Amino acid sequence: MATQEFITHSAEETVALGHSLAAMLGPPKLVLLRGDLGAGKTTLVKGIAEAFQAASAEEVTSPTFTLIHEYRGPRVNLYHVDLYRIDTPRQLETLGLDDLIADNSILLIEWGEKFERFERERDVEISLARVLHHDKPSELAQDSGKNLEKGSEQDPEHTAEHTSEHTSENDRFVRITVA
Repeated sequence: MATQEFITHSAEETVALGHSLAAMLGPPKLVLLRGDLGAGKTTLVKGIAEAFQAASAEEVTSPTFTLIHEYRGPRVNLYHVDLYRIDTPRQLETLGLDDLIADNSILLIEWGEKFERFERERDVEISLARVLHHDKPSELAQDSGKNLEKGSEQDPEHTAEHTSEHTSENDRFVRITVA
């Protein structure tokens, strides 16, 4: 498995990262998006959707209540799925996600880790976590997907490349794992 890690310092940087990730997400793909509420999952999807010309960033919203948002591009159909409110395999089955899988589709699934099936079937996993205080990138890698609240000194090897001297509420740690 190949893994890449990034830290973004604003919503705009997270959208830009989504743009750059699109190159590795050629369809068909099943992508798990991990992270607490407010971690930046939908913000990342904004960039992915723009890169595939499926939607503008302004058109991409969280599917928390609708469960699935569909964005059709000229070559790729994106399905942004939120399983936060889905608790049982029966509820999952009623969504008909299998019907969305096609040669030109990418399923971006939030909270998919709730169902073992998606852990097995995923092609890519993207974990996002808020960076608080001066977390070391190594600690973030171990704890990504959680809201990190403990402080620590910065790792000097990563200071310039991955972190700024002062963190803000907009800083996000992003880890991409390709199966």
